[in-house]
Amino acid sequence: MTRAFKQVDVFTAIPYLGNPLAVVLDGTGLSTEQMQHFTNWTNLSEATFLLPPTDVAADYRVRIFCPGRELPFAGHPTLGTCHAWLQAGGQPKAEFVVQECGVGLVPIRRQGARLAFAAPPLIKSGPLPESDVALIARGLGVQRNDIVHHAWCDNGPNWRGALLRSAEQVLALKPDAAILAGLDIGVVGPRGKVGVVAAQTATQDTEFEVRAFFPGNNGMSEDPVTGSLNAAIAQWLIGAGLAPEQYIAGQGAALRRAGRVYIERDGDRIWVGGDVVTCIDGTVRL
Repeated sequence: MTRAFKQVDVFTAIPYLGNPLAVVLDGTGLSTEQMQHFTNWTNLSEATFLLPPTDVAADYRVRIFCPGRELPFAGHPTLGTCHAWLQAGGQPKAEFVVQECGVGLVPIRRQGARLAFAAPPLIKSGPLPESDVALIARGLGVQRNDIVHHAWCDNGPNWRGALLRSAEQVLALKPDAAILAGLDIGVVGPRGKVGVVAAQTATQDTEFEVRAFFPGNNGMSEDPVTGSLNAAIAQWLIGAGLAPEQYIAGQGAALRRAGRVYIERDGDRIWVGGDVVTCIDGTVRL
């Protein structure tokens, strides 16, 4: 069967500088195995499949897959899927677009051409065990005292967060997959994930530089721009008074990308925003 398909680039207004996503606009009738097989074939970090909602409050339902497994939630697939749905003629029922996914209902607001999702509640928060912090420092190749703050950043993907002293230090990291593979945080990633953030210099357009590492099949993998991690980092840093209530984070520079994540606290919600552009628009056989 031929189905409408888009490949979009998320957290960028310039094609091919963000994080790509495959979106199948009609996933009805596809089995989990078919969705997983197609996701693996795309060779992208995630693919999504749009379905009719089962909750009357939702505008659409989405299933999100990464290579090897289905995810209850992920940030760049949320924005990318919403962009594709709107571009295909989707009309929200109310002020916000409401996405139904594994973690429940996720509000998404439109700010001109930019989209932002409401960060889902953290499943696990608070400081990391000291044994984990020491292991992360060794795995990142930094001194223990270079990690100035740390926290669980679990909002579905089971991230551990580490705040370093500078963006330059973050960009210089060369993580050791063998050491980091020992972390027992393989809820979403193959074996585990570590989120790293540090303050950016005032001369840059961003206030933080973020990198996301996870051990992959061929050593350490890195995600270009990560919505779930940035959402959790924002909840952690803003809640702890370590970041302003509105800031821009950069991610992807080490991979020759230029991702920009727009964070804003509004009342009791933290919004995680970014631009999305369509790079491929057509059909796929599934």
